[in-house]
Amino acid sequence: MSSDLLSTRFRYALLAFLAGLTALFPAESDALAHDNLVHTTASTDSGWKAGVATEVITPDESMWMAGYAVRNREAEGKQHDLYAKALALEDGDGNQILLVTTDLLGIPTALSNRIRDRIGQAYGLERSAILLNSSHTHSAPVLEGALLDIYPLNEERMQPIHRYTATLEDQVVDLAGRALNRLAPASVSSANGTARFQVNRRNNDAETLHLQTDLNGPIDHAVPVIKVTSPDGELLAIAFGYACHPTVLDGYEWSGDYPGYAQIELEKLYPGTTALFFQGAGADQNPLPRRETRLAIQYGKTLAASVEAVLSGEMQELSPTLSHAYSEVKLPLRETASREYLEQLADESLEYIQRWAKRILKEMDEGKEFARTYPYPVQSWMIGEQPVFSLGGELTVGYANKLKQMYGPDIFVMGYSNDVTGYIPTTRILQEGGYEGHSSHKVYGLPAPWTPDTETMIFQRLIQVANEAGVPHAPPTRNY
Repeated sequence: MSSDLLSTRFRYALLAFLAGLTALFPAESDALAHDNLVHTTASTDSGWKAGVATEVITPDESMWMAGYAVRNREAEGKQHDLYAKALALEDGDGNQILLVTTDLLGIPTALSNRIRDRIGQAYGLERSAILLNSSHTHSAPVLEGALLDIYPLNEERMQPIHRYTATLEDQVVDLAGRALNRLAPASVSSANGTARFQVNRRNNDAETLHLQTDLNGPIDHAVPVIKVTSPDGELLAIAFGYACHPTVLDGYEWSGDYPGYAQIELEKLYPGTTALFFQGAGADQNPLPRRETRLAIQYGKTLAASVEAVLSGEMQELSPTLSHAYSEVKLPLRETASREYLEQLADESLEYIQRWAKRILKEMDEGKEFARTYPYPVQSWMIGEQPVFSLGGELTVGYANKLKQMYGPDIFVMGYSNDVTGYIPTTRILQEGGYEGHSSHKVYGLPAPWTPDTETMIFQRLIQVANEAGVPHAPPTRNY
């Protein structure tokens, strides 16, 4: 038996042991004041209510685009509009949750906290009941406080970013209010479909992919779907997801990439319906081949067809009950790099790494104390019988696959939720290194990579919030 297999089995055994301990002896919270928010309700006969709202968030002035360090100028027009969309659900006892999806690279910590706090104060929602998810399209605008080292942004270029971020905050808060104010009787159903255009980018060479007969590395082909209908059967909303980077496009036009085209296609197929896309654990998954608009349209239509197949089949009608839990894990960072190493990086050819190293050196000279931990958000919902997990950052697919081993293949897993602060690698990826495991913290401006116990710490807290939200464990499998 290989040492890798022994290590993997040991980690799974450890997680199961921790699950039992958590159930018997709930851990003392080391999180922030709003950590571990839980709300559980019982079913009544009054049924679901749902409300939907949509807001165009395409910038109305020229500004820098997010996602690629090689871009050297502002956006030049659009392929289609960018959107923020909201789906509010209310259960039989009047308790509510709110899902907001956005055609953005990701919402940084400070902005996410402001938005969720304002929604909570205005509408009485706990943080555990609010979920902000970004599609991670690389054809959206730069936001204040996000990825600033990778772009050549002077004060003049920062001004439209400041204005856009302030406007976006107000738009999302207003959007949430409109969805909550439109709550009306509805039915809610869920099911999983399948799509197969994503490829694990760590284990497959994009340049030689056309020569391969087998694909390598872990994947998650699930297409989770939530259907919302009115009492007379009218389709009101479709919330759907997929685990794959929206990196088909790398040009200078605003676009939702393949998720944008999928939403457009579904809203054509079902006039009057709002289609909301949520990103899964797609940090190490790419759509291949790519780099052409026709491919973004093709993948969008492929994903829409997968959703259509789910809607045309049997779906699980969900009981009108809600439960939700939220927590923040204090994820530790490794020691900041040495001055000698940073000075060497400051002379590298890649400009964004030079900017990162020079900023860290400057902050060292100013006597700045670097953060040793990061408040990483995890969240669990039960929408009737449908479990939903959401995690912050660029979540790698191993997290989704392990959660499905623990809680069943039909759960929904969202990455890029409530905060996008960097890549979230598994233990295996941290050991292997590469971009996701070793160097991506420079892109996000973190002073150092995550520590080796990152995955274990995240799963400890995931088990806790799952228990609090009442997520059932998967039944034991039988070997025949």
